[in-house]
Amino acid sequence: MTDDLVIDVRGLTKRFGGRTVVDAVDLGVARGRICGFLGPNGSGKTTTLRMICGLLIPDAGEGTVLGQDLKTRRSAIKARVGYMTQKFGLFSDLTIAENLEFFARVHGLPRRRERVAEALEKLGLATRSDQLAGKLSGGWKQRLALAACVLHDPEILLLDEPTAGVDPQARREFWDQIHGLAADGMTVLVSTHYMDEAERCHEIAYIAYGRMLARGSIAEVVAGSGLKALQGEGHLPDGTGADRLAAAIEARPGVAMAAPFGTALHVCGPDMAALHEAVAPWADTIHFREASPSLEDVFIHLMRGAEDNSVVVHQ
Repeated sequence: MTDDLVIDVRGLTKRFGGRTVVDAVDLGVARGRICGFLGPNGSGKTTTLRMICGLLIPDAGEGTVLGQDLKTRRSAIKARVGYMTQKFGLFSDLTIAENLEFFARVHGLPRRRERVAEALEKLGLATRSDQLAGKLSGGWKQRLALAACVLHDPEILLLDEPTAGVDPQARREFWDQIHGLAADGMTVLVSTHYMDEAERCHEIAYIAYGRMLARGSIAEVVAGSGLKALQGEGHLPDGTGADRLAAAIEARPGVAMAAPFGTALHVCGPDMAALHEAVAPWADTIHFREASPSLEDVFIHLMRGAEDNSVVVHQ
């Protein structure tokens, strides 16, 4: 294992019913880092998380988690990892405090009351400790689920789309808490579909159809995509905005995608000269300036270019 990598896996592969859902994935994450795990639905993110935390045994590949062998030391790994699933199992008829006390018993923690009180205070739940979990809003339920996952002081936290359906303010508060945990040395691997959340990660990993397509910091992944971009603003002779040109420009040679943002238009492709040529017919009324491609541009570009390699193996 590389000295500072607490997650270090190579060639991770998992098949279900002859279908390959994770295909030779390599992933390394250092202590205290937040790694965003991106990819379309069905790309293998959840399966990868479950292999890393010891819930699933890989069909192929090797590696270590916290220095423990991924295949032979699964129990040791589970004890030191917190895993928050998409629908975390809270008890709706128990209070916040009672839920945490239950999880403290599950983990066999000493000083249960003290640990629960500390968790309530640290995650801003102390004033609501007597509320029933079933009466909480989505954001507070997610905060309670996070408290339950970190109650045993795990060294790695795995989060599977933790803020789906949560309002923007609650999402921001949740992410502030994640960064606080990482600052204290916890390593976080979080799957998300939100680009603003991905941009809050120290680094990202993009997986599609079980294969790792991109890995690195946001700047590295955007630069590695090879995409160039133009931003178009202004009005057409009939008074409509540049956004109305999206379909026409996306059909032009050299354009990978053209997306409207309000009345503006964002145009991407692999070659800047080709982009300028593509928008030239409208350049007298619409002002096009060179811009940086966004992470969303890269996400969609990778998704469109990915081939479905979930091949059914015939026996």
